[in-house]
Amino acid sequence: MTVTVYVPRDSGAVALGADNVAKALAAEITARGLDARIVRNGSRGMYWLEPMVEVATPSGRVAYGPVQTKDVGALLDAGLLEGGDHALSLGDPEQIPFFARQQRLTFARCGITDPVSLADYEAHGGLKGLRNALKLTPAEIVQQVTDSGLRGRGGAGFPTGIKWKTVLDTPGERKYIVCNADEGDSGTFSDRMIMEGDPFVLIEGMVIAGIATGATKGYIYLRSEYPHANVALNEAIAAARKAGVLGKSVLGSQYAFDMEVRIGAGAYVCGEETALLDSLEGKRGQVRAKPPLPAHKGLFGKPTVINNVISLASVPVIMDKGAEFYRDFGMGRSRGTIPIQLAGNVKHGGLFEAAFGMTLGELVDDIGGGTATGRPVRAVQVGGPLGAYFPRELFDTPFDYEAFAAKDGLIGHAGIVVFDDSVDMLKQARFAMEFCAIESCGKCTPCRIGSTRGVETLDKIAANIEPEKQVALVTDLCNTMKFGSLCALGGFTPYPVMSAMTHFPEDFRPTPARQAAE
Repeated sequence: MTVTVYVPRDSGAVALGADNVAKALAAEITARGLDARIVRNGSRGMYWLEPMVEVATPSGRVAYGPVQTKDVGALLDAGLLEGGDHALSLGDPEQIPFFARQQRLTFARCGITDPVSLADYEAHGGLKGLRNALKLTPAEIVQQVTDSGLRGRGGAGFPTGIKWKTVLDTPGERKYIVCNADEGDSGTFSDRMIMEGDPFVLIEGMVIAGIATGATKGYIYLRSEYPHANVALNEAIAAARKAGVLGKSVLGSQYAFDMEVRIGAGAYVCGEETALLDSLEGKRGQVRAKPPLPAHKGLFGKPTVINNVISLASVPVIMDKGAEFYRDFGMGRSRGTIPIQLAGNVKHGGLFEAAFGMTLGELVDDIGGGTATGRPVRAVQVGGPLGAYFPRELFDTPFDYEAFAAKDGLIGHAGIVVFDDSVDMLKQARFAMEFCAIESCGKCTPCRIGSTRGVETLDKIAANIEPEKQVALVTDLCNTMKFGSLCALGGFTPYPVMSAMTHFPEDFRPTPARQAAE
């Protein structure tokens, strides 16, 4: 019987040598005349173990990692195809503690299936949600999503069901579903992982959204830096279209829905929904004033649903298992699971999907294993480059939208970037202002001018020029940007700056070392 060996095609694994490992394995299998095939799967999200090679044995999968090309011969000598023992053996990948503690709903198939095989997708529960949705009216689908408590996973946390209902109730001869796949936040990679590792779940979610709202066309706005995701998505879309999942009659129903991938222009601000729409229309990506809301007047002036990748990819499990099943995970108003991305100076970096409610300390110290350097954790930034810096004193904060907001923080896209005690928080605050200045679309004055003045003022603190006066000025600038900016780029930049000054004030005072450097 042909043995299946899995080597990830995920770009994170590829960056660590997965393509070379796959080529070396293929060459050795051919040279030895072995009866085996290689499937390029997605990643399970344990990046410190990548490239992680898995072999399907009669008793289940056995994993090995991290595998380098030089290990391939020895692994085959040790009986890789039978799950033989080797120094790189990890055993059952689902029993690895980092993985075993997760509650995988959205990422249930990621790292398990062949990402571009629709048959493999269906064999692992795919399309059940869509088939259930086809038995319901659009209003009933919207109600299911509303009852599940699903909120926007892109960062805003807006209830998905309300957004869908608005589009459903808005008349229009043409409506659109737009997937925001412009994942630009530092330390985030969940969108990329799902698009490269299980693209059909995103396609299924978008089709369900189309049926629910009356939309017949979908666009995935993909960031230009994700070429591997582009390949996987287009292969999966072609397969879905061939099988009748997409087209004039979705799975033989009365509903039509088709979709395509559009590549972004490389601007961070295009992650903001209205700037994204302008870019998708072929214009310069600039933030639009609201109202009108995109749900009323969005892409090409038509009613449009704009959801993040993870929001849409979470819909199939809701339609498959039911709203109550999904709602039973989580806490407070934060229902379901959230794919948390651990990055930066962390020992066990990767994707950890779990129900809302784990504390920040559990995620960083227990799941992440502390810093990679072994030095004490000093700060973590949650929610991308516009997220607040949390000190260890706030590590008892549960991962929940409202709990973070109460501490002047953001969950955002659920990325956690870890810093050890060597970090200079003044430099981090300056980086936030510089990032905003570079990425601003320039449409509103608080963001365009405020961020530039912010860089200049923080540089004066570093130079020990009236530091107390400069701290007061930065605070005033942040207040203006927070309440006067047109979108979240300028409005959220104060979060990292103010949190750094609030929780780490010692880094904003002159020190002998800093004065000597000047």
